Amino acid sequence: MGDLAVGARSGHEGPEERPERPEESVPPAVEDDVTAGSDNGGDSGGDGGRDARDGDGAAPQPKKPRSFWKELPLLIGIALVLALLIKTFLVQAFSIPSDSMQNTLQQGDRVLVDKLTPWFGSEPERGEVVVFHDPDKWLAGEPTPNPNAIQKGLSWIGLMPSAEEKDLIKRVIGVAGDTVECKGTGPLKVNGKALNETSYVYPGNTPCTVDDLGGQFKVKVPEGKIWVMGDHRQNSLDSRYHQQDKYKGFVPVDSVVGRAIVVAWPPTRWSTLPVPDTFDQNLSAAAPGALGLAGAVPLVLWRRRRLTVGNTRVSGPGTAG
Repeated sequence: MGDLAVGARSGHEGPEERPERPEESVPPAVEDDVTAGSDNGGDSGGDGGRDARDGDGAAPQPKKPRSFWKELPLLIGIALVLALLIKTFLVQAFSIPSDSMQNTLQQGDRVLVDKLTPWFGSEPERGEVVVFHDPDKWLAGEPTPNPNAIQKGLSWIGLMPSAEEKDLIKRVIGVAGDTVECKGTGPLKVNGKALNETSYVYPGNTPCTVDDLGGQFKVKVPEGKIWVMGDHRQNSLDSRYHQQDKYKGFVPVDSVVGRAIVVAWPPTRWSTLPVPDTFDQNLSAAAPGALGLAGAVPLVLWRRRRLTVGNTRVSGPGTAG
């Protein structure tokens, strides 16, 4: 009986009688969570694992590079801004419309003008070829080009010469304080010193022009002004022929755009525009005080010598003191 009772009890409580419990399954991502969590100091990996995923749990996709056609407008905009800055502050192209600077410059040449140097206070120097704004209707009556919209746009950013600006190009002959003079056919003189201009004056031209319209002159350049002349002397309406305007033929330094440094177009004409050697000589005007001092020194020495010779106490033999 006891065995039966035990057997019955064991049959009731045996494993085959127990209610089966479902196995607890381990989420397959638990190892990834632990690994990501260990990067955060070993904490539970819930948030750490999701840092490398987007909202739906998938890995983030690499960003696709922007299309060239989408970047092109930006590149063009940057290029236009740079071109405008270069034109405004550095270099600008100008077209030669006349023959007044032959043979240095030919009609149709394109020159590059340095606009940066004047920003640092530099002023034009003798012998330089400069571009300047029309001082007082020098270009009155000259035909004005009529560019199309594209040409206007290219001119605005500096890729083409501007047709609307009234600018001229000449060579600087005299600066503030200089006396410039022409008598007969020349030579042209600056502060009494003759210039040898054969290297740049148009072949067959004389340095000075014999006429009663301004070709014969003697002027002193005032402060803040320059005197300019074309290299084609007999075909240039320069400072000589505008002595009746409000600046008396002089060009204000403030009107100077910059110095022409290079003939850039056409390629067969490419060349630099250096200052001719004739301007390397000392052309500075002597100050009146220095001239007076130079003349006074010999006179003082002569008078001193005369007084010394006539005074036996100073120059006689046996003088005691």
